[in-house]
Amino acid sequence: MTICTSDIDRAEPIEGSRAQRRVAVHGHVSERRVGTNNLKNFPRRARKAIELATRACNSQGMTSHARQLDTTYQAARSRFINVATRAGADLSSFPHPLAGLEGEELAIDVAQLGDPQAPNVLFLISATHGVEGYAGSALQSWWLEERAAQLGASTRVVIVHGFNPVGFSWVRRVNEDNVDLNRNFVDWTAPPTNEAYGEIADLLVPLSWTEETQAASTGALLEVAGKIGLEQFQQVVSGGQYDHPTGIFHGGSGPVWSHRWLVEHLGDLVAPSTRVGVIDLHTGLGDWGHGELISHEAVGSPGYDRSAEWWGDVRSMQSGESVSAALSGDWLGMIDTLLPHVEITCAALEYGTVDVISVLQALRADAWLHAHGDPTGDHSPAIRKQVRAAFADDDPAWLAKITERFAEVSDAALAALAD
Repeated sequence: MTICTSDIDRAEPIEGSRAQRRVAVHGHVSERRVGTNNLKNFPRRARKAIELATRACNSQGMTSHARQLDTTYQAARSRFINVATRAGADLSSFPHPLAGLEGEELAIDVAQLGDPQAPNVLFLISATHGVEGYAGSALQSWWLEERAAQLGASTRVVIVHGFNPVGFSWVRRVNEDNVDLNRNFVDWTAPPTNEAYGEIADLLVPLSWTEETQAASTGALLEVAGKIGLEQFQQVVSGGQYDHPTGIFHGGSGPVWSHRWLVEHLGDLVAPSTRVGVIDLHTGLGDWGHGELISHEAVGSPGYDRSAEWWGDVRSMQSGESVSAALSGDWLGMIDTLLPHVEITCAALEYGTVDVISVLQALRADAWLHAHGDPTGDHSPAIRKQVRAAFADDDPAWLAKITERFAEVSDAALAALAD
């Protein structure tokens, strides 16, 4: 791994009652490649080493200062639109009917690059789980800045930014209906059941969120986990549930807004291609900064085998080897139905942040806030901060690490599609 020297540029905040954390120029920070023009006074061997390191940094899209995550949805969206425009992308916006946390417009934004008639498409999507869009958006913007100019003639890239814009803006994993979008793509004539979740629903989201109720409910949940095992506990809690609308990992009672948008537009976005690669960007599970590729398909299936051929180490959520539980209603599990005549190779790219208990506590606090508290009240800033910390690490070293992994995965997908 090449280490590149960097310094952090600090933008001045815009003054204003609701914009103290919004950076100048909507959070856009210009990038500069590492240069080699000032090496005359270095020994010859040192000059050669620096030049080699510089070329490695530039080829990886690394720059002379550390990138940072945007602090608001509006800043991330502005950055994405700006870099997509500079890259020459065709941009489309699909407004959401609701406003964001700061009253801003919300939308799913789509950038497309390459020949519209290309037979291959790479589909990059962020914010399926809203708050996870801070990392996903940063990676999409990085790709537009550092890789768009290298796109081959036989492949088009479609980038969907902010699939769940309400969750993105409000710093929530779920959408405007408290629905986990990746549990919403089920057969609604016979939705799954999860009776075991009902037995602990009131412990997961209690009526009050005092220190005493947190301690008592968390202790009781850990007792349940000890009895049934952590793997089964994760499956019960996070696999998806459809009977407790104010709970966590709730799949809803029918197709939600983002679900309906995908069903309406996905076919048009990838047409007329016959081969599609999909990378769905996620955070919150696994070791810090590690990017695990997760397939919804069983080991040995054609789709799984293609993904393993493209990327190597791909974990099936069906096998029990992934950091993810086996899910009900994830959107990638429905993609073959949405695109029946297309060869699809897909994976979720899941980046680790903090430990799983911290993630669970953040989700519980958020669910309590929106079910029994006041989402704009005194408790809300601290809980949003807790949720962001669980899914978006603001350490520039974490962003650098996940970007390096994303470069590997996206480059490999483009190479496979070009074959």
